[in-house]
Amino acid sequence: MRFSTLKRRRWIMRTAIIITSLMCCSSARDSMTLSSPLSDEHGDTLVSDGGTFQLGFFSPNGSSGSDHRRYLGIWYHDSDPQTVVWVANRDHPVLDVTGVLTLTQDGNLKVLDKAGKSYWSTNLEESSHLALKVQLLDTGNLVVARGGESGEAESGSGKMILWQSFDYPTDTFLPGMKMDENMTLTSWRSDDDPSPGNYSFQLDQEGQYQFVVWRRSIRYWKSGVSGKFITSDDMPYSISYFLSNFTTSIDNNASVPYLTSSMYIDTRLIMSSWGQVQYLKRDSEKVWAFVWAEPRDRCSVYNMCGDFGSCNSDADVVCKCLPGFSPSSPDLWNLGDFSGGCIRKSILCNKGSETFLGLKAMKVGKPDSEFVAADEMECKKECLNSCQCQAYSFEEGESAAGQGGSGGGVCWIWSENLNNLQDGYDEGHDLFVRIAVSDIESTARNCEICGTNLIPYPLSTGSQCGDPMYRSFYCNTSTGTVNFKSPSGTYQVTQIIPESRKFLIRSKQTDSCKVLAFNRSLPFHLSSSCRGKTSSKPEIDISWEPPPEPTCITSTDCTDWPDSTCSTTLDGRRCLCKPNFRWNPLLLNCTKGKKHEVLSSKKVPPSVVISITFACLLVLIALLSTVAFIYIQRRNSGKKKGNWSNIRRYSARQLYDSERQVKELIDSGRFKEDSSNGIDVPFYNLESILAATDNFSNINKLGQGGFGLVYKGKFPGGQVLAVKRLSSFSGQGFEEFKNEVILIAKLQHRNLVRLLGYCVEGDEKILLYEYMPNKSLDSFIFDRTLCMSLDWNTRFKIILGIARGLLYLHQDSRLRIVHRDLKTSNILLDEEMNPKISDFGLARIFGVKEISVNTNRVVGTYGYMSPEYALDGFFSDKSDVFSFGVVVLEVLSGKRNTGFYQAEQGLSLLGYAWSLWKEEKSVDLMDPTLHKSCNMNEYLRCISVGLLCVQEDPNDRPTMSNAVFMLGNETATLPTPKQPAFVMRRCPSSGASTSSKLESCSFNELTVTLVNGR
Repeated sequence: MRFSTLKRRRWIMRTAIIITSLMCCSSARDSMTLSSPLSDEHGDTLVSDGGTFQLGFFSPNGSSGSDHRRYLGIWYHDSDPQTVVWVANRDHPVLDVTGVLTLTQDGNLKVLDKAGKSYWSTNLEESSHLALKVQLLDTGNLVVARGGESGEAESGSGKMILWQSFDYPTDTFLPGMKMDENMTLTSWRSDDDPSPGNYSFQLDQEGQYQFVVWRRSIRYWKSGVSGKFITSDDMPYSISYFLSNFTTSIDNNASVPYLTSSMYIDTRLIMSSWGQVQYLKRDSEKVWAFVWAEPRDRCSVYNMCGDFGSCNSDADVVCKCLPGFSPSSPDLWNLGDFSGGCIRKSILCNKGSETFLGLKAMKVGKPDSEFVAADEMECKKECLNSCQCQAYSFEEGESAAGQGGSGGGVCWIWSENLNNLQDGYDEGHDLFVRIAVSDIESTARNCEICGTNLIPYPLSTGSQCGDPMYRSFYCNTSTGTVNFKSPSGTYQVTQIIPESRKFLIRSKQTDSCKVLAFNRSLPFHLSSSCRGKTSSKPEIDISWEPPPEPTCITSTDCTDWPDSTCSTTLDGRRCLCKPNFRWNPLLLNCTKGKKHEVLSSKKVPPSVVISITFACLLVLIALLSTVAFIYIQRRNSGKKKGNWSNIRRYSARQLYDSERQVKELIDSGRFKEDSSNGIDVPFYNLESILAATDNFSNINKLGQGGFGLVYKGKFPGGQVLAVKRLSSFSGQGFEEFKNEVILIAKLQHRNLVRLLGYCVEGDEKILLYEYMPNKSLDSFIFDRTLCMSLDWNTRFKIILGIARGLLYLHQDSRLRIVHRDLKTSNILLDEEMNPKISDFGLARIFGVKEISVNTNRVVGTYGYMSPEYALDGFFSDKSDVFSFGVVVLEVLSGKRNTGFYQAEQGLSLLGYAWSLWKEEKSVDLMDPTLHKSCNMNEYLRCISVGLLCVQEDPNDRPTMSNAVFMLGNETATLPTPKQPAFVMRRCPSSGASTSSKLESCSFNELTVTLVNGR
């Protein structure tokens, strides 16, 4: 009896232990021991205590169903798509789902398959497995430890860490790691292959806390390549602070928020498979956003153009040799391999006359020496006195004081070959490269070198050089750039190639390779090739004709052209070749041989005379035929309009989705505007749009704006689109319409509205967008009933979404774009109240190096335009920042900036908000409907960011990347805003009007849209 009772108790205890074990295994756990391995087949994982990271087996992104490669890794828990930060067996995947992570008898952590084959191991020296514990910490660190608790291993709790994944990273650096000389981040081979790739990131042993990216054994990118000469290419100190595990001393300044380790939560740095180091931050919606990346363009690659090769990322051919230098390997250079760089044409100190090539705004590798010089002449002499000196640079002022001098300036000397050259660098310095005079002057009539551009004869930048026929160039000495003047405008010259007698110009945004034209009297011709056709500003090849004999006034002007004398010709006096010599326009001199004799009727054979006469008759017949054709076409143009209805019947419901088909529309006369090049969205015919909108019925009308009316269209298949119809009374014309069609089609972002099609037929110009059921933001925040549905979380999400959309336009898209008309009515809301920026008719593409642009035509909406744009015509990305600040304050207050008037002090909405902020009464600005749901910390942060964005001086306003950072970071210390623009009311309030129309007004060349209350 007693025995049976004891047996029953043991059975009960055993059952309880089994049930407890099953319950533990079925729930999420963050640790494992010898008795609890992780099985891929059972789907076992570890989840960190805070739920941030998860460890288990996975298949790489994009791998197909037939691909059974399985890796043990760590990723962000519940991330979509899966964001992997560490891989154990990256070299040796398990080829089925039998993989197991286990703690073995020798104390090692191993990945095994069902046959016991090892795919990865911690490779610890053999030790007892007793009291060992494997734990995934909430920092993403996987640790193997003995004794104590694993949470605070190094704080003296008695636990000793034997191994941790933070010491063996793959491609990702996480907060809590520390980048030292032993740590290397190695890229994946591709997005779906975690095996070690071609790129690695580590500390640079040659510099104090500088970093380097290697492409196998070749240095691919390096921070601080210019040393103290240019400090802006150093690693940003906010990233250095992160990589040092928050141990480096930081010199904070007023323009950047104070840095603390808490600001780096949900951040990571990765070495991408294509060679770019990227620093990313995750927002509250679990979306990763780029904060910083290098190399950011082709010229950021280490020594992209080799020694003495200058880089320009805006040019289609990114590299060119400095004047006086030639490619060390011409064949490789012509194939696009510039790594060999350039070599001098003549050796220095070789008894020839030498000069210095003055280059503006140059970035260059670290100088070899520096000293304090009294003036530039002393610096120049120092370089000339040494045959090793390749170049010098001199800077006056404060730099000398920093070097211990009392006056003068700092002289930098380069004794080794110049590397990492980049022209047009924003923070670059003047650089003077030593060169032989004979290497840059092919004739005595050559123009002076302009920047990195050698201007060969006969091209002319002034009356004292070149040939007058070729005087279509001028040198901007302040920037070192050459400009070409043509009948259709002025263009920047990106490269001059004397060997092939051609030069390249940068086309303007609205130009194409077919628009540029020349007078027949000019010696220039448009080449058949057009470089960079997919670029917003392609490069155009232009060739020049071989020159005639040089001009002269007296015989002394011909001394540089032997065997010639100054004689009078039909086009003035020129250096004509002597008898038995003829002018060679390719060699630019007189060479032996008979002159070209003028043909006369006596010497011309009869067969030639007959041929010429016959050709002239053919030309005459062709001209007469052309005149007759034009006459008939004009006479029948009315008849063609009458047949238009028949053409439409055959083209009903037809979708044109390629440029070739758009060109057919042009040829048929249905598309009368300038060009359809670059249109990447489908063409809808008018009949299908009329059917979808019920002939633009008022029932389907959604609203109207400066562009015209917007309708709801129902297309075959149940597709619902928003149809914007350009009004004939709109201030916007075809250029704005085409700008929007071409521009928005190239943009893809969750906070930008998607363009799905367009139509141009007759006078109709129509855009088709994705349908937004909640219409625009202004219809909610300014409506006292609908605004109730916008609680604080929704409004904060809208503000963040608009900021991220603008950041994409300014920085992250393949085009750098300024919107120029950001306002609440141009923010559309989808069914989940996500904001989407729309209406890109006034947007402009900015060059990478453009800071601001001056325009003679100011367009935009009153109340949202920045002061420098509205008053002076200057616009930049900071103009959009101002508009964003106005939108933020309108969203927070529920009041229009244009309709607001504070009677006591005559303040605008911006002035009223600033006044309340100074008195620490910002809560009084809040829309009353937000009092219950508002997060006060977020609200006050939005007020501060809004006021920072509307400051009068554009330089005081933050960039959109800083604005996004300040809005999304609760611990950031924000700068103090200065007085905003337009504090006082400068024009009568429009609040008295009850019209809901948008009135477009034009005064001189200022075009604005007045937004009246609804």
